[in-house]
Amino acid sequence: MSDKIVIKAEEPQLPENTCSNCHAPVEGAYCSQCGQSIESTLKYFWTVIMHLLDDIFSFDSRASRTLWPLMFRPGFLTDEYIAGRRVHYVPPIRLYLFISIVFFISLKFTVTSEDNNFVNINGQQALMVKVADHVSTLEVQRKALELEQPIDSAALIEISTEIDKFTEYKADLARTENLILSSIANEIIRLEFDKIDDKATLSTKKLERLDHLSKQIIKARNGELIEFKQSPLSIGNNEDGSLSFDFLSKEQNVKLNAYVELLGQKANKAFQSDTGPLVQQVIEKLPQLMFILLPLFALLLKIIFIFSKRLYLEHLTVALHSHSFIFLTILLLQLSNVIQDELLEEGSTVESILTALSVGFLVWIPIYLFMMQKRVYKQGYFFTTVKYIFIGTSYTLLIVGTGMIAFIWGLADI
Repeated sequence: MSDKIVIKAEEPQLPENTCSNCHAPVEGAYCSQCGQSIESTLKYFWTVIMHLLDDIFSFDSRASRTLWPLMFRPGFLTDEYIAGRRVHYVPPIRLYLFISIVFFISLKFTVTSEDNNFVNINGQQALMVKVADHVSTLEVQRKALELEQPIDSAALIEISTEIDKFTEYKADLARTENLILSSIANEIIRLEFDKIDDKATLSTKKLERLDHLSKQIIKARNGELIEFKQSPLSIGNNEDGSLSFDFLSKEQNVKLNAYVELLGQKANKAFQSDTGPLVQQVIEKLPQLMFILLPLFALLLKIIFIFSKRLYLEHLTVALHSHSFIFLTILLLQLSNVIQDELLEEGSTVESILTALSVGFLVWIPIYLFMMQKRVYKQGYFFTTVKYIFIGTSYTLLIVGTGMIAFIWGLADI
């Protein structure tokens, strides 16, 4: 039986300027019939990576043409985009996504780093500084009394006792290995400063709490086992501290209060121990919430400038560019702080320059946003100022609400 030789016909070679998908003649980079690019998708791995980066952020000359005006030409990018001159700049949504991703990643590392003192939910660091300042003030007063003739022994003893008391409280506050002792000291110090600020007119409830804690801290110092409960978080709208709403049924209000109590217990536990997990959870929620906040902010602009006859997407472009600017500025401030803390000596010339630049950036943020609003919406200084104040106040309330939602959401997930 003879073998049959099967000759497979070769596929016809298409002209170089022919679309591989529909075989239509192509002039340019894309087919006019089906829209497919004439560029092959089979490339070296690193070429694919660079194309991926380009899709996210357009890593070409557009980046350099975008970042400079974003930082230093308020409203320029927005005007260019609305006017249709878009090809030379990174699109607003890509710009926002990339900057926000980098910002929140860096924020997470900065805030939750082991040696970081930038954010401390317990306020331990700020409280220790306040105690140290108070002790320094008392020591100056003591030295002044010692120089007086005759010496007021009673006043000298009182100041010395006060110095010893706050010095011991500060040492207790620093005892992070003993969380109960540290937590008691935290609350006592706050009550003591309330007493100082109120000129010894604390409420009966606070005085009873201070007296109770003063006894408890002595036991904690002696190593006795005690049960310490911080003043509970209360977000109730009733006199008994419970939370209820008229539009909810009795059963629903009971479930709501049980959930609120659970969150309060989680909050107290977090504040008495490591707050790191809570901070991480809150930061992880913020990008999602900010992405929801953006269209709300654009809606606010639409309402405020309702007679400008601008489309909603134009206001959304303003929101994207303004948030990209704010995130990028804070990112630069974070970078400056890291460089100063890790690489530079205190008091050096470079450290002073970076400090001045940081202050300049902080001042530049409100100025930039005002100039951006005036340039984009083209109104006089009076109306721009009035609307700027109203928008700023409203946006602050939105940010506070977003922060509260992120905090509650973070508590629920720890």
